[in-house]
Amino acid sequence: MLDLYYAETCPYSRKVLSFLEENHIDFNHKDITDPKNYDELMEIGKMAQVPFLVDTDNGEKMYESDIIIDYIRNKNKI
Repeated sequence: MLDLYYAETCPYSRKVLSFLEENHIDFNHKDITDPKNYDELMEIGKMAQVPFLVDTDNGEKMYESDIIIDYIRNKNKI
């Protein structure tokens, strides 16, 4: 499953969110305005930066919107 840590006000987060939604990709929404999600982001990613994707099925973790979108494209053959 994909966990996406994001902030609604971040244009890079919006870019990834739009891509996921337009391509009907299932993912867990992890808005970092929720302190629980922010704490998870800091524990897993070690940086207060979004977007941050965790692919729990494959153990992959990544920052940067273009890298995230490329990863999802390749994984889902889009």
